[in-house]
Amino acid sequence: MKLQVTQENLNKALNSVARIASSRSTLPILSNVLFKTVNNRLSVAATNLDIAVTHYIGAKVSSEGAITVPARLIQDFISNLPADVIDLELEDKKLHINSKMYNSIINGVSADEFPVMPAIDKGDKWKIDVEILRHSLQQVVVAASNDDARPVLTGVYFNSFEGKLYVVATDSYRLAEKLLMPAKNDTNILVPATAIQDLLRIIGDYSGQVTISYDDQQVRFEAGDIELVARLIEGKYPDYRQLIPKKFATSITVEKSELTNITKVSALFARESAGSITMNVSEEKQDVSIHSVASQLGENTASAAAKVTGSGVVTVNSRYLLEALHVLDGDQVKCSFNGKLEPIVINTTANNSNYLHIIMPLKS
Repeated sequence: MKLQVTQENLNKALNSVARIASSRSTLPILSNVLFKTVNNRLSVAATNLDIAVTHYIGAKVSSEGAITVPARLIQDFISNLPADVIDLELEDKKLHINSKMYNSIINGVSADEFPVMPAIDKGDKWKIDVEILRHSLQQVVVAASNDDARPVLTGVYFNSFEGKLYVVATDSYRLAEKLLMPAKNDTNILVPATAIQDLLRIIGDYSGQVTISYDDQQVRFEAGDIELVARLIEGKYPDYRQLIPKKFATSITVEKSELTNITKVSALFARESAGSITMNVSEEKQDVSIHSVASQLGENTASAAAKVTGSGVVTVNSRYLLEALHVLDGDQVKCSFNGKLEPIVINTTANNSNYLHIIMPLKS
């Protein structure tokens, strides 16, 4: 293998993939990245067996080949080189790297030992604008669980319902759902939230369309020169739609910034009570107040004007409420509930939001 690439392109590719390489794995090869020439380009890839990321960059290839090298070393090394052309040459499993005044040799491991994710030959495929996908995933992934005791809750669920495709996540204490696009076919796939977070990282500055293809075991996201493949989570996702109330006894519309501020202030007094705050909605006063108590420090009540229908009280986790407010669109937020033991449904008055966030109440 012999080729030339620019430092900028190689550094960008390594930043995309190297985070996937695991130094804690029992398989040493998984702490390496794979360099491989493909159709006069260089592919840079890493995997942890559940997720694989490949970034293709332009290269001047003199001879074909492949090798794996330690991810952390090559990433740190390339990032410190000056912006110039880099010569890469493989000799006897040793990768020679030359650039201006820098000359290095990194010992590699045969590419034959590097695990390859199976190809997705059959299954469904569709495209979506990256901005819609990115924003939608940012709005729902916050609600995914990180508790491996219930694997299905650690994923983001892509599912079709009545001709529309939704993405949803829940940790059983809260739930976020976003309408993504019209659905051409039936879709029911459960993608690990960790893969979604990696996808959001690598499409952060990408513009264009993302191609999504999947079969019974894997899903692939292709965004320009980068692709991410992830193993799907097996299991049946909860029938979450039955949790969404159809009617509400109490409903408020309030400025998002004001609700965020009074929640933040009240959360300061809720640290020792696991973030527990009580929302009191008054139809008579046309306001919402949030009360919190810290037994050793004191207590706090903060209020904001609101449009109110029906009075009520509900106790929720302040962190969950703040995270929901953070991902909501628009300047105004709508909160609705039926009683202190019923879920609170949060969405926005912004047009075409198609997003809702549900928080289960705490026992006050």
